Amino acid sequence: MSDPSDFVLDSVGPRLKRLRNRTGATLQQLAEQTGISVSTLSRLESGQRRPTLELLLPLAKAYQVSLDDLVGAPATADPRIHPRPVVRNGVTWMQLAKNPGGLNAFKQVLPVEPANPAPRELCSHQGYEWAYVLHGQLRLTLGDADYLLNPGEAAEFETITQHGYANGGSIPLELLIIFGGQGERVHLRVRGTGRGSSRSPQSSSGAASTTPRLAR
Repeated sequence: MSDPSDFVLDSVGPRLKRLRNRTGATLQQLAEQTGISVSTLSRLESGQRRPTLELLLPLAKAYQVSLDDLVGAPATADPRIHPRPVVRNGVTWMQLAKNPGGLNAFKQVLPVEPANPAPRELCSHQGYEWAYVLHGQLRLTLGDADYLLNPGEAAEFETITQHGYANGGSIPLELLIIFGGQGERVHLRVRGTGRGSSRSPQSSSGAASTTPRLAR
């Protein structure tokens, strides 16, 4: 009887090729990003080179997928998702949709803030983000401004601006977050204007703005 691991390893090559074709990257571009030679990448995709942990780790990072998904992902025709909660610094994350190089969806659960919370660390990176409050109250910091969002309200903003999320209420906060690493935006059919705690947000049309669009 064949070793079951042989079937797993044999499926890695075609999966790597599908991922690369989906992102539109060339072997040369992937080689520059991962440090793996073009010839090795080509042999991996064709099944002529056995995948090793040393080769798979930089590829998983390049495609923005977990190592488990890279090796043993369900068939692409399977529409089901299998979110696995990950807890970081007390915050629970669940990835709901994976689209390497495109829009990705997450659910985030933030616990109630302690009586004397530590100063929040803001982050800044390329991309565009859309956040929707499912339950609780969100305190969104964007630059030098704070906004309070209640259930049913949403915000869009460029993530190049310093930003951070915090629980602004007395119950756990549940968020739906959609992030586009290349600046992709969520297109809503209906949009209204919400309320900001420190200043009134300005609606944006085609041009991006450091002020978020708040919708309800």
